[in-house]
Order: sequence, then C-alpha cells, then structure tokens
Amino acid sequence: MENPFKFGSIVENEFFTDRVKEVEYICHYLNSRNHLVLISPRRFGKSSLVLKAVKQANRQYVRLNLQKITSISDFAEKLLAEVYHTHPWEKLKQQVMKFRIIPTITNNQVTGAIEIGFQPTHDQRILLEDVFALMENAHSEKDRLVVILDEFQEIRAISPILEKTLRAIMQEQKHINYILLGSQESMMTDIFENVQSPFYHFGGLMRLQKLPRPEFEEYLQTRFEPVFHAKSAELVQQVLDYTDCHPYYTQQLAFYMWQVGAYQPEKVAIMDAAIRDILMTHDLGYERIWLNFNRTDMWILQRLAQKAELQTGAYPTSTIYSALKRLQRSGHVIYTDHYEIEDPFFREWLLSRQ
Repeated sequence: MENPFKFGSIVENEFFTDRVKEVEYICHYLNSRNHLVLISPRRFGKSSLVLKAVKQANRQYVRLNLQKITSISDFAEKLLAEVYHTHPWEKLKQQVMKFRIIPTITNNQVTGAIEIGFQPTHDQRILLEDVFALMENAHSEKDRLVVILDEFQEIRAISPILEKTLRAIMQEQKHINYILLGSQESMMTDIFENVQSPFYHFGGLMRLQKLPRPEFEEYLQTRFEPVFHAKSAELVQQVLDYTDCHPYYTQQLAFYMWQVGAYQPEKVAIMDAAIRDILMTHDLGYERIWLNFNRTDMWILQRLAQKAELQTGAYPTSTIYSALKRLQRSGHVIYTDHYEIEDPFFREWLLSRQ
C-alpha cells in the first residue's frame, strides 16, 4: 500500500488538497487579459495551486524560479530553455534567428537537458527583450501563454535595473498572462503596492492563507481510515491542532504518522512517534540552522517557541521588531495574525533543547 501523502515537491493529482475556491479564482484571471500576483509564506503550496489552475484551464505555460537566477543573461538563458521545452522547435526557429545575439543551443548528453548560452554583451537587456518578444510572437489572443515567475521578489537581488526592464517589456505584451509568486510579504507588497515601484498595481493581488480546517479534515480522514480505522478522526484533530493547518507540515506529519501506522502498528502514541522520527531525521540540519543565528535571534526564537511575551525589557522594541523582520525574510518566522515559528518541528526541537 502506497503512502497517500506527499511533501517537499510540487503536489499534484490525488496528493493535492482541494482549494477549490482558490483554483477557480486563478482560472478567472487566466480567462482574462489580466495578471495575478500571489503572496504567501513559504511552503503554503503556491506553486502547486497555480499549476493545478493552469492545467485545469488547459493553458500552455512556462515556469521559472527566480531564486535560481544569478544575472540578467542567466534569466534570459533559463527562460528560453523553458520555452524550448514546451514549444515545437519549428515554431521557435524563425523567431530565434531574429535575435540580436543568436544563442548557442546544446543537448547535454549526460542529463538530457537543453542548455542555452548567449555571448557576453555590455547590454544584457536586449537578451531579455528578445526572449520575451519570442514568447509574445509565438502566441496569439486565442492561445495566450501563461508565464509563472516564482519568488519574484528576487528581481531586486539579481540586478538593480531588472525591475524597470521587466516592467517596460511586460506592459507592452498582449498574448501573455503573468502569474508572479512571492514568499517575502514585505518585499512583494513594496514591489506591487508602492506607488513609486515600476510594478505598482501590475496585477490582481491574492494572498494565500492556510488551508481551511474542514477541507483538511476531510482530506486527512479519507487517507487515514484504511490504516487507523476508528482512531482516524481523533488523529486528524491531533495533526491539525499541531500544525495549525500549515499545508506543507500537515502533509509531512501525516506522511510519517501513516508510516508508523502501516509498519509499526504496535505503537500507541502514533503522533509522538512520528514527531520523534522527524526530529531525528532533521536534528543535524536544525543544529546547523541554530548555530547561524545571532544571540538576539536565538532569544526571540526561544520566546516564540514557548509562546511567551517578547516585550520583557530584555531588548528594546526596535531591536525586537528588526529581528522579527529579519527572521521573516529568512523564512524562519511567519506572521498571520501573530508571529510564529514557520516550522513546527523546529519549534519542537527548540523546546526539547530547553
């Protein structure tokens, strides 16, 4: 019997957890000429959600994660490679020959991947202009392409001119729907809500929340029952109380609990056994993460793990606020209606050390 839970990569098909309203909302944008900006903390399932909506809408798409981009030329090369993978070469050949700098295209004999390279140029903007023009010209109003750019806030780290360059290119296009995803809320909000930003009000803004509890309850219940039988309902509540409906960590904990139930049925405290397995697996990783924090961050994380008050006088309010923002940017702390440690198992690890 196969474990019915999946985490750590794009979740599709039977592993995907409902979000019916969100999928419909995204499809609405895909059926218009508008663009969509989607913001949520890491591991809330943004990419899985968007891919489900794009496939449900039966739309052709390319997807690129800007965290993997090192320069404007690297952006152009990787984006063109994605287009090459999803479009017939004959459809692209004539457009590529119009490029001001013709790329070299090779097939890696070891990995099978397509590798694209441009000759160095003093003006990297023309590389992006040509690649984006190719995507625009290869499509029409009837078959608009969907371009998904993940971790979009990274444009400011890649190059100081990239934000204005992209906005100038994208505002002229008519045959592309852009979906721009980001996990750093403050930066994404500044990019799209600051009136002085080139991307001010570029598209509709959607903030993805944790999955509604009733949807998760039904999802977990149907997958727990074949293993846990009468205990399923109780275990579902334990899981969601522990993870607070965080999509990624709920899937992770459910995966390990299913493993315990299937292969160690003698275990009585099923969730405790699963959490111990997770902490054992990640112990060294958590240790490395912990040792990279400064003392202020360590103190704040310990207080958050204990769900204790931060305003104790130990640090000035401005210092606490700056540290929380820093921990948000690094992804270790999230804010919904309160600050909390993003990873509940890291929180458990911290408590166990105290």
